[in-house]
Amino acid sequence: MLTRKTFAFASVLAMFLIACQQPATPVKLPLEGTWQLVAATSTEKDSTKSTFIPDLKMIKIINASHFAFFSHDLNQGKDSLKAQFSAGGGTYELKDSTYTEHLEYFNTRQWEGGNFTFTVRIKADTLVQEGIEKVEKLGIDHIIRETYVRIK
Repeated sequence: MLTRKTFAFASVLAMFLIACQQPATPVKLPLEGTWQLVAATSTEKDSTKSTFIPDLKMIKIINASHFAFFSHDLNQGKDSLKAQFSAGGGTYELKDSTYTEHLEYFNTRQWEGGNFTFTVRIKADTLVQEGIEKVEKLGIDHIIRETYVRIK
């Protein structure tokens, strides 16, 4: 015969075990915001090189469903960068730390329609994005790693 204490203990234990079997709620990364590129590398085959250009400023803006990026030279076309400007954007999906961009717009049109999947990590105000960029029609197939800081 179960005592009241034994029944209460068994009930609490059963609820605890059931709760442990529930899937954990995924933690949503604080991805939304405006980010400035501070470092970038590209790895192709066994060679890694920096692709960060200090005289270019690049920002990425991410909201609940879309992303956009813009870059331009800081010397107003008065040096070898010759007023370089690029811009693009589209929609994205985020599942855990897997971030996939669906590039709808880009001033280099051959990139449009591409899907690019990255692993993202955020620590404090730093975002690190790493993954493969592959555009067959341009012969591009490399791993990129970009580091951004949040603009406040």
